Amino acid sequence: MAANVSSAAATSNLLDCRLMCSPCRTTPSYKNLPYRQKQCLLISSSNQKKPRPLAAVVSNPSCKLTNTDPQHDRYSDDSDKPREECGVVGIYGDPEASRLCYLALHALQHRGQEGAGMVSVHNKALKSVTGIGLVSHVFNESELDQLPGDMAIGHVRYSTAAGSSSMLKNVQPFVASCKFGSFGVAHNGNFVNYQLLRAKLEEKGSIFRTTSDTEVVLHLIAKSKAKLFVLRILEACEKLQGAYSMVFATEDGKLVAVRDPFGFRPLVMGRRSNGAIVFASETCALDLVDATYEREVHPGEVVLVDDTTKELQSMYLLQPHPPEPKSCIFEHIYFAQPNSIVFGKSVYESRRAFGEILAREAPVEGCDVVIAVPDSGVVAALGYAAKAGVPYQQGLIRSHYVGRTFIEPSQKIRDFAVKLKLSPVKAVLEGKKVVVVDDSIVRGTTSSKIVRMLKEAGAKEVHMRIASPPIIASCYYGIDTPSAEELISNRMKVEEIRKFIGADSLAFLPSDSFRKYPLYPTVAMDKSRDDRMKSTAAAN
Repeated sequence: MAANVSSAAATSNLLDCRLMCSPCRTTPSYKNLPYRQKQCLLISSSNQKKPRPLAAVVSNPSCKLTNTDPQHDRYSDDSDKPREECGVVGIYGDPEASRLCYLALHALQHRGQEGAGMVSVHNKALKSVTGIGLVSHVFNESELDQLPGDMAIGHVRYSTAAGSSSMLKNVQPFVASCKFGSFGVAHNGNFVNYQLLRAKLEEKGSIFRTTSDTEVVLHLIAKSKAKLFVLRILEACEKLQGAYSMVFATEDGKLVAVRDPFGFRPLVMGRRSNGAIVFASETCALDLVDATYEREVHPGEVVLVDDTTKELQSMYLLQPHPPEPKSCIFEHIYFAQPNSIVFGKSVYESRRAFGEILAREAPVEGCDVVIAVPDSGVVAALGYAAKAGVPYQQGLIRSHYVGRTFIEPSQKIRDFAVKLKLSPVKAVLEGKKVVVVDDSIVRGTTSSKIVRMLKEAGAKEVHMRIASPPIIASCYYGIDTPSAEELISNRMKVEEIRKFIGADSLAFLPSDSFRKYPLYPTVAMDKSRDDRMKSTAAAN
């Protein structure tokens, strides 16, 4: 007990020192979030020579930088969309921690369908279960029984091709053992200096077993000379550049949550009625486990909870100097669930507002009906219809039963993959002037098939409205986007895209409101992305 008290006091003193030294402390309102982070986005091509504004958004969670399993399943949902890297959960102080973690991961399943994992802490030992597939496939009663304890962390990973040799070993949480004990980590985001850090660590003898940038954190923590685990994490994070929301669990009962200084990726905190603390990528996970949303983990904040005080202890990264937050707007455009609060704002309200802006800025005279490309285009379509005074109807029905593989008929069927997922409703479309609202256009191939399908179903005219600005560059901060050369908006002007997809008109969400706070990629980021793509190609 005395040792625990001493450790708690030492931690408290060091945290106080960090807080007093942190530039964040000079801003009185910093600790009283929710504040509204500024939003930024990619607004220029990756092959331009001048610095280009980068969007943790229009570029996002795991571009080819972190996508080390590059071949996507051609029948997976939304295969022509940007991909979120993952979702994370941390539960502290509940005797059913693993079951609550399971439910929270289920709520975050939209953030990743490739694999899922969980680590629990019981009797000073870490128990781990990871697997390929959906949360409900990886975990059952038997697996959850193997994860006792009142603390757990979990992870869902985004969908890539089955059969990649690196898939299972890249499923998180990762667990490591070193001289001060064992710990687990789950990470959402991308380290842009991963290749540099890995090369330095390998020169000093580190051996890597995965192709995930998250493994770098394990080595940095293990090599730290700090005595307290939370300070090892802080020391490691001060060497990282890029986007990260992470949760850690230690064998001695500490749960730590940390968010990068820009606040690119979301991470929220809630509390259950029994006092249990829950961290998650989105508030929809809190809702499912009956946790009340309290606040976001602040950009650059490290939050510690353990059994010495059973209260949150908070500190902030000193290096790099905490900048003005740069939130990923694609969380609001596409990735997050509509019922979530992300970056202090309702995702539903944002998407509805995007639709209203489109209706005001790009109206379609004499349109008969507004439809959506389900599911992420629905709320924006509702906003468009309300603002335009035109009825919203379900002109496309989405099948929720398309698995990862499907037996394709021997006779070629045009647009087979799209037809598996989307079915037109002729009663809504026939003879109508239709406005179709979608969240984004990436390569343009899916959009062209949708337009053709709608016209074959009897639509007289098809007018595409996109509830995001054109995506013209890849992301450095954790969104799986194609290379710039594959992005149709990087190669074509709007009118050229319209002709390519066969629409009668096409308009994107104006990007002016997103250009206020761009983040310019450095030469190191460019090199890191190029190196990652080369190593990915070589590994496969």
